[in-house]
Amino acid sequence: MINVIELFAGVGGFRIGLEAAGGFDVVWGNQWEPSKKAQHAFDCYARRFEGQGEHSNEDISKVDGETFKNEDIDMIVGGFPCQDYSVARSLNGEKGLQGKKGVLFWEITRLMRETSPKYVLLENVDRLLKSPSKQRGRDFSIMLASFRDLGYSVEWRVINAAEYGQAQRRRRVFIFATKNETPYVDNRRGFDETQMIHGEGFFAKAFPVKEGISEKKKPQSFIMKKDLVEISDEFSMSYYNAGIMRDDLVYTEEVTPLEDSPTPLKDILQSDVDEKYYLSEAAIEKFTYLKGPKRIERTSATGHKYTFSEGGMAFPEALDKPGRTMLTSEGTVNRSTHVVEDPQTKRLRILTPVECERLNGFPDDWTEGMTDRMRYFCMGNALVVGLIERMGKRVSQIEQENIDGNQVELDLVFSETDGQ
Repeated sequence: MINVIELFAGVGGFRIGLEAAGGFDVVWGNQWEPSKKAQHAFDCYARRFEGQGEHSNEDISKVDGETFKNEDIDMIVGGFPCQDYSVARSLNGEKGLQGKKGVLFWEITRLMRETSPKYVLLENVDRLLKSPSKQRGRDFSIMLASFRDLGYSVEWRVINAAEYGQAQRRRRVFIFATKNETPYVDNRRGFDETQMIHGEGFFAKAFPVKEGISEKKKPQSFIMKKDLVEISDEFSMSYYNAGIMRDDLVYTEEVTPLEDSPTPLKDILQSDVDEKYYLSEAAIEKFTYLKGPKRIERTSATGHKYTFSEGGMAFPEALDKPGRTMLTSEGTVNRSTHVVEDPQTKRLRILTPVECERLNGFPDDWTEGMTDRMRYFCMGNALVVGLIERMGKRVSQIEQENIDGNQVELDLVFSETDGQ
């Protein structure tokens, strides 16, 4: 079994995916929503995984590393917030570096130092690769350099779930780090970076891409600076949707997925839907405006006049296509909410909470027990479980390689429900 710590667990998407892959034991999971009295996500997590490992509902910065001293932690996973990762020297220079307080990425690196896992698998919004806007790529560069300093190699890929058979066009960056002294890393020293991204690396096996190099976005490589403060103060970089860092060498390339057929919206819709999800005439009128094209003259705070414009959206949604990216505001009257024509009644309605769970690959009624508003919110924050299942199978393959010491040539076998 691969022993796992799950951070920023939400309602357990990482755990569901890893358990579906098999061979993983989530021994400790943490979910805490600051400034909230009601801990809906944690309550759901604790209820669904009752009696399975320890469940922590506390500020991760207050979790002592001694918590894991008797645990053999193999892997850390988590979907962490995109924050400001800038660092500076402490007032007393020899005390080292200090990052901004409350930045949760530093808690990940702290737990990595204290548990020394073989693997780290993280998820974030894809804009992480370009943040902040005034110093593009700085934050991701700080992350890469931090992993390097801890003795890890890193691979990353931006994945659109619908391009690999899922029901939602949800783009997220996934980051896989593994210890340098493992057979997995050593066995691939003879492969160059392009070979890693296209065939031999972590993501290449589970999420294949087309051969060939982008003509518009030429691959880039560079040696990562040693000084984290210098990176924070001065460094910028345009990262593409795939890449790898081994030792100090960073390579990034724009890849094109070898797509699977996505799951269309019609396949995740329920029948006999409750009347409360159907739209009133007033709501239809409001949605028609919100989703329609607009050109509106506005005046800025400084008195400058400008024209705000946005294109129209499909209204209702096309049922033969996968859903759009689901946000935490799903289910409210706003531009991003999905509106469908119910196949049975031919009337317009919003998606039900169960349908939103299906968009992310969760079991039906996983979030039952909280209000509909919170169910939508939790699913808007969640990840697509089917992607994690694929990654879990890939980690298991690498674990076997690390145990045997030899590169394994097993093909990943995905279940027929991977695209559901």
